[in-house]
Amino acid sequence: MIELNIHNESSELEIVILGLPDSFGDTPKLEKCYDPKSKEHVIAGTFPLQVDVTKEISEFLSVLRKYNVKVIRPENTDGLNQIFTRDISFVIENKFIIPNIIEERLDEIKAISSIISEIPKQNILRMPQQSRAEGGDVMPWNEFIFVGYSEEEDFNRYRVARTNKEGVQFLEKEFPNKKVRAFELKKSDENPRENALHLDCCFQPLGTRNAIMYKNGFKNNEDVDFLINLFGEENIILINQEEMYNMNSNIFSISENIVVSEKGFTRLNTELRKRGFIVEEIQYSEIAKMEGLLRCSTMPLKRK
Repeated sequence: MIELNIHNESSELEIVILGLPDSFGDTPKLEKCYDPKSKEHVIAGTFPLQVDVTKEISEFLSVLRKYNVKVIRPENTDGLNQIFTRDISFVIENKFIIPNIIEERLDEIKAISSIISEIPKQNILRMPQQSRAEGGDVMPWNEFIFVGYSEEEDFNRYRVARTNKEGVQFLEKEFPNKKVRAFELKKSDENPRENALHLDCCFQPLGTRNAIMYKNGFKNNEDVDFLINLFGEENIILINQEEMYNMNSNIFSISENIVVSEKGFTRLNTELRKRGFIVEEIQYSEIAKMEGLLRCSTMPLKRK
């Protein structure tokens, strides 16, 4: 049986599901793309190739193994993009939550059914039908659960709105001891520079008190103020629109002082090292073209 334990984003990682690039399918048809960045690269003829995404995830796997993390993989489904395991399920405390996600991604959940079968049934929570969420929007942070979401008007309007108010209410009900703090995100189905696909596309906590933030990913200034007050202005690394577009907030913590980052994030990586982090740099720029990066590719099951 798999023991689950997740209370935050940065305690020492012990077990993780890492996305699988084995046969993620050729360049999708434009109408099959459900985020604006993938659309952009399909139109430009620069959508990533199988050989490149395989190489990038292999590099990530090597770093995880270097730090003795137990890595579990989904079962391969031919022609299915299984790189972004973060969204199809997530763990809070000792509970494995299976959310309701967009129909195009349901087969990804089937591909981790053998992993789910190793989790005690009493620790598995299924969201009720009207509650929608994806794991990129959900961040346990000690006494808090941070959630990116869309109110009904945006949720019904945008394909890129993946978490609704009912999803937030589900978390409030199931984790009454946590402070669930929800943030409305800006959405765009057409412009990737105006779209915060998930919370981890514009914000992520690191270490014990640091965070990366793109202020303009949030719809409401009071949410930005709340996070700045909580973490302290001096502890937040602010990124600009272009850095957000390149997924700078979507790095991944192996522990409180070790992070995995894209080697092209020059300014961010320098800033992280100044703050005492060990930064493991890898190539991940092809995968970034699908509007996801390192956090998106991982689904932590157990941290110390």
